[in-house]
Amino acid sequence: MLNSALTQLLELEDDLHVVGSAHDGKTAWADLQRLRPQVAILDIEIPGMSGLDVADRLRAADWETKVVILTTFAQQAYFERAVNAQVAGYLLKDSPSDDLIDTIRQVMQGKTVYAPELVVNMFSAATNPLTSRELAVLAEANKGLSTKMIAANLYLSAGTVRNYLSAIFSKLGVHNRLEAIKIAKANKWLTNG
Repeated sequence: MLNSALTQLLELEDDLHVVGSAHDGKTAWADLQRLRPQVAILDIEIPGMSGLDVADRLRAADWETKVVILTTFAQQAYFERAVNAQVAGYLLKDSPSDDLIDTIRQVMQGKTVYAPELVVNMFSAATNPLTSRELAVLAEANKGLSTKMIAANLYLSAGTVRNYLSAIFSKLGVHNRLEAIKIAKANKWLTNG
């Protein structure tokens, strides 16, 4: 039922086209080999072969198909395995449908999108992936400043600030300042504001 609903939802979008649908992992793998879609949306616990097993096979095959995991499971072990399988997206089924559509579009543009609540748990203060300059940019963003104002305060160009923000989003697997700030605060990388 969910599979049908998801197919119908995606077909409503002018720029998205569903090329296949499978109810188990083995069929999904066979279809992926035959159809080679741009994006494969997989659940984790599906009969025959898990979605993560399919993602591992796709990574090993080194095709250009990007994987988005759409699941009810917010378990850290599943998320870490998905990251290791280099999935391009990981969303929870209780996310709004617009989030899924937005994620698919971003993944098609080469971006990585993970549910912020999963990313928060993945990092700890000991594994802060941000440089001191990226933290300085994020601290200024935390004050609600525009890119131009951050650039002026840090004596950088607006383009350089945008580059730092893009690097931050990529490292944290988010796609906006608010999500990046949320992760940084949760891990106590930002002490002010």
